[in-house]
Amino acid sequence: MNKIKNTTTIALLLLIGLVNAQETVTDSTETQPEISDVSMVTETPKIFKKVKIDGVAAVVGDYLILESDIDKTLIDLKNQGATSADINRCSLLGKLMEDRLYAHQAVQDSILVADDEVNATSDSQIKQLVQRVGSIEKVLAFYKKPDEVSFREELFKINKLRMLSERMQQKIVSEIEITPEEVRQFFNKIPEDQRPVFGTELEIAQIVKKPEAPQEEKQKVIDRLNKIREDVVERGSSFAVKAILYTEDPGSKESGGLYKMTKQTGFVKEFKDVAFSLAEGEVSEPFETEFGYHIVTVDKILGQEREVRHILMIPKVPQSALDDAKKELDSIREKIIAGKFTFAEAALNFSDQKETKFDGGQLRNPNDYSSRFELANMNDPQLYNQIRNLKDNEISRPILDEDARDGTSYKIMKITNRYDEHVADYSKDYIKIQSLALTQKQADAIGKWMKEHIDETYISVNESNQGCDFKNNWVKR
Repeated sequence: MNKIKNTTTIALLLLIGLVNAQETVTDSTETQPEISDVSMVTETPKIFKKVKIDGVAAVVGDYLILESDIDKTLIDLKNQGATSADINRCSLLGKLMEDRLYAHQAVQDSILVADDEVNATSDSQIKQLVQRVGSIEKVLAFYKKPDEVSFREELFKINKLRMLSERMQQKIVSEIEITPEEVRQFFNKIPEDQRPVFGTELEIAQIVKKPEAPQEEKQKVIDRLNKIREDVVERGSSFAVKAILYTEDPGSKESGGLYKMTKQTGFVKEFKDVAFSLAEGEVSEPFETEFGYHIVTVDKILGQEREVRHILMIPKVPQSALDDAKKELDSIREKIIAGKFTFAEAALNFSDQKETKFDGGQLRNPNDYSSRFELANMNDPQLYNQIRNLKDNEISRPILDEDARDGTSYKIMKITNRYDEHVADYSKDYIKIQSLALTQKQADAIGKWMKEHIDETYISVNESNQGCDFKNNWVKR
């Protein structure tokens, strides 16, 4: 799904370039390359200067694309490192037309994007930009905008079009599934000398000991959170500012503890239960999850989605408790080596990590939830450093694991399986091949949808762009 969206949507326009957003076409067939500013002749003659009007590159349904849209986007992409080999004017125009066709059809199909949702996205983007450059004034200067109002208006138009486009694409592929027989046929159609090569992959297991903080440390955290809650509720202090100052969640600290979530978002149950029990502006009492203690407030309720802020505090674990955890893992390791129990049995009986202990300590790749990690593409540098020198079936010494959100723990690790670099094998690599087959089926569905809707939608391409070798039949030859 992500691969398809990446090839059909110019998502880079969000933060790296503000092209002119869509405009409703009032007379899509009439374009003028230049006009003279001629007014009523008065007794005093005036000298007038010819002004070139921005030409229309293409029209798709109710949307138009200006030549300046293409120019600005090309400049922005090149500033980000793209070359002429990566993208050219014709291919970019084709992608901009795809976006507008999706958005146009989304409106026809009554796919809605709430203004509040678009504004919330714009707010988040502006906050990110301000964090990067230091102030809203610098952001406006960079994008050559006279004021924040005009900047927000343009962002709104861009985000509205993008979100309509994405929802239309999601609708096209949402019900597409792939059968085992289709996977087999997909694989068999790939010539043997063109089959993908998968890099070295590892299966990794771990046993974690996470010592608990004593009750007096937990109470200190609860008292601090209650004091912050009192400042917000009774004295009107800003929850966001308090989060920036005090939260121990690195993922939301800079944004003032902000998260967007639905009931399907992957937060722990205790957090979601509290977040969805609050009204807008209400602040929760302190509550505990596996990450520590939190207070939560709800900024906005947008249909099924909520914008929440939280402050996380983690009770401090004394060094003596960490030392005890390390000693326990040393003992467990020696007993596994001695054959008293297997690594999987030890994980089940002794590990403090609920996500892995019932699966023999097996780690899951967050990208596809499989048990395999491709060594060359491992996204977690900490995990890579922990296992890179570990031999197959060797059990590591206890490793100190300091996580800003999960707290401090010790663990022992083992590489349970290694799959050397190899040409795709149907039986060994079924999950990866299934993903490739599904992606191809989704791409085929989008291609079919695109062809059908190009045929039935009003589309006009400026004569100067009709020589482009478009991927789609925009010129309708």
